[in-house]
Amino acid sequence: MLIVTTILSLVFIGIGFIVTENNAKYILSGYNSMSEEDRQRFDIKSYVPYFRNFHVFLGSSLFVISVVLFYFVSSVWGGIFMVTYPIAAYIYFVWKANRFLKGSTGKQRISTYIVMGFLFIIFLLIVFMFTYSLRDNKIEIKNQTLEISGDYGTKLNIADIKSIELVNELPEISSKINGFAIETIKKGSFKTKDGEKVKLLINSTSNPLILIVTKDSQKIYYSSKETSNEEICNQLKKVIIK
Repeated sequence: MLIVTTILSLVFIGIGFIVTENNAKYILSGYNSMSEEDRQRFDIKSYVPYFRNFHVFLGSSLFVISVVLFYFVSSVWGGIFMVTYPIAAYIYFVWKANRFLKGSTGKQRISTYIVMGFLFIIFLLIVFMFTYSLRDNKIEIKNQTLEISGDYGTKLNIADIKSIELVNELPEISSKINGFAIETIKKGSFKTKDGEKVKLLINSTSNPLILIVTKDSQKIYYSSKETSNEEICNQLKKVIIK
C-alpha cells in the first residue's frame, strides 16, 4: 500500500504544477471550453495558485494521513482513507473554485452543484461498497446446504463437498479475476501463481484458514474476523463429514 499511496500522492502534487496561466485555456478542464467572454470574467491569475496549493496539500496530506492510519491504526482504514479522501477533497475544491468566476450566472451555479452532487454520489457509493464488503461473511448450514452469506458469498450442496480442512496459509495469488481486495481482506475470484482459479472469502489474517474443496475441485478459502476458524471448521465437520 505504501507504494500505491506514494505514487498517488506524487500524481496529485504533480497535477498542481501542470496548469499555468499560459496553458490553462488548453488543458484546464472547464476553462478550456469557456467562451472568451467567460474567460475574461474568470480570475485565472488567482485560480492557478489556488489550484496548485490545493493539489500540493492534497497529495501531501494524503500520504501522511494514509501512512499514519496504515501503521498505527489499521491497514484497512488506511486503504479506505486513500480512496475516499480525494473525492471528499474535490467536492470542497469545486465549491470553493466557484468564487473565481465573477458575476456567475444561475446556469453556472447549477453546473457547479451538479458536479458536486455527482462527486458526492460517487463518495456515498464507495462508502457503501466498503461498508458492505467489510462485513464478516457468515457460514450457516440450512437444509443440506452450506451457505456463506455476505459480499461474494456462495451456496454449496453438502453432498457436493469433498473435504473441509484447516490450512496455514493461502496459495500465492497472482491476480484478481472478480472481487474486492484491500490489504488483509480479499473476497471474490482470484487466480493463483500456478494458474488455478480459487474463491477467497478472507475477512481477516487469522490463521489457520478454512479450505473447502468440492467434488468438482472448486477451492474456497475462508476466514472469519469474529469467530475462531478452528471452531467453525470443527462445527462444519460434525455436520458435513460423518
